[in-house]
Amino acid sequence: MKLIVNWILNALALLVVARLVPGFQVAGLGSALWAALVIGFVNATLGGVLKLLTLPLTVLTLGLFWLVINALMLELASWFVPGFHLAGFWAAFWGAIILSLVCMFFRWLVRPGRHERA
Repeated sequence: MKLIVNWILNALALLVVARLVPGFQVAGLGSALWAALVIGFVNATLGGVLKLLTLPLTVLTLGLFWLVINALMLELASWFVPGFHLAGFWAAFWGAIILSLVCMFFRWLVRPGRHERA
């Protein structure tokens, strides 16, 4: 159940980012759901390998190079998902940053136990 909730939250986050970042386009909820699935798969496979291989460069740049890797993963995912388009690297770069923040916010909203303490 948690996996499905995260998938839907990621898709909703993609729709939010499409409204905020110029050049970051998602055709609709169906495309957002597919894009969230593909982005998750790409990040879990290729993204992990790339982050491990570029670890020295990431340490040298104090973690900023991971933003570049995340942007490249978004670009790669956009090649496979119809209805998900990025106008270039900078749209992917800013989209990756905003997407991370929106996903973090959405996960905070649905965090178990958050409502019980208030």
